[in-house]
Amino acid sequence: MKLNHLNLIVTDVPATSTFLEKYFGLRTIAPGNNNMGFMTDDTGLILIMFKGKDVSYPEGFHIGFIQDSEAQVNEINQRLKADGYDVPAPRRNQQGRWTFYFDSPGGFVIEVEYVTFGK
Repeated sequence: MKLNHLNLIVTDVPATSTFLEKYFGLRTIAPGNNNMGFMTDDTGLILIMFKGKDVSYPEGFHIGFIQDSEAQVNEINQRLKADGYDVPAPRRNQQGRWTFYFDSPGGFVIEVEYVTFGK
């Protein structure tokens, strides 16, 4: 069985779509507007976004983008910093993964990480 879609409530649909395209390679798959957007990734996951007034996710909620190397994690981190985003430097967490978390323009947390399990 495969997870095929995820629905997020975001503060700004167009800004979130542009952000996810630029840094994480998602692509818009259907015409959207200021209130909804539809994107996909290389594996066929569908990301649906709806605009919400009070976006509030529980502590610990995040979406993650696994990278193929520590260098890719570092490169994304540097691109985000260069473009003015407030992101912490990557670090090795307790499980040995090279990772960083940051607040996205849409009002949710994103994790970027390199992991060796499942490879």
